[in-house]
Amino acid sequence: MASSILEPGASRRVAARSLPTVLTVLVFVLLLLVPVYAVLSDSPYVLLQFSRILVFALAAVGLNLALGYGGLVSFGHAMYIGIGAYCVAIASYHGADSGVVHLLLVVLVTALVAAPVGLIALRTRGIAFIMITLALAQMFYFLAVGLKQYGGDEGLPIRQLSHFWSLTGSHVGLYLSLLASLGLSLLLLRRVIRSRFGLILRASSLDARRVQAVGTSPLGYQLLAYVLSAELCALAGFFLANLTSFASPAYMAWTVSGELIVMVLLGGAGTLFGPVIGAAGFLLLEEVLKGLTEHWMIIMGPVIVLIVLCLRNGLWGMVSPSKGGR
Repeated sequence: MASSILEPGASRRVAARSLPTVLTVLVFVLLLLVPVYAVLSDSPYVLLQFSRILVFALAAVGLNLALGYGGLVSFGHAMYIGIGAYCVAIASYHGADSGVVHLLLVVLVTALVAAPVGLIALRTRGIAFIMITLALAQMFYFLAVGLKQYGGDEGLPIRQLSHFWSLTGSHVGLYLSLLASLGLSLLLLRRVIRSRFGLILRASSLDARRVQAVGTSPLGYQLLAYVLSAELCALAGFFLANLTSFASPAYMAWTVSGELIVMVLLGGAGTLFGPVIGAAGFLLLEEVLKGLTEHWMIIMGPVIVLIVLCLRNGLWGMVSPSKGGR
């Protein structure tokens, strides 16, 4: 009798836990169908637009590791998108078109930049951390502007895209590679967040002093989270360069960092799939409003503010209110 009484409540809890998983799978299935629709309807713009959504979704997922789980409000993560793009562009400029070489450059250069930047910024907290990440990102922005050999402020066209066998020059291949990278990144972060590392990272975001008081230094965990988040943003820059055949200092602008933060908050900071929904919602809303009026920013700003204020856990928080890996 008691078990039969408890069954309805238990079934509702199981349904609540499975709903985010079902919706995640559904979203990925719909994303898989985008190239099919684009080819059948002869709409290359649709494929381009959704490729752009996946690029920024990947970058937002990376930022979410630092911001949503680590509590590190970085206003300079667009710098790593630019670094990823310039690694491809400069290597291609000098005749290296191997995709493997490009990816190795992206990983190594990003690590060499993110590690010292993270060490410097993590010595501070709050507004000081935000300002340091912003200042260092602006420094790299002006460095890119000053590289006259590589286009300066006009950017650098990429004549030889990353060569990956039959995927070279294929927009569908690039899109599927992007989707696979996003899926693998989410699976990796899911394991990371549920590990001891993720537990300490989340605890450090709440109270770093208490974590230190029990004998664990949060600095190493926060630095590793910062570097990993930077690597995912740089990977997004790698794909952006191959998508647009171009690298520009504009990729590093502080406004792009601001947009990434908005995407994370819009989808749900500290939720695994939230940044993907946030990136899609932000870019699709932008596209719709641009088609309606040239003053689209006047409408978009208040809409985003209302969503963030009314939905404290973001859009994804409506179906997955609990954090910690979903």
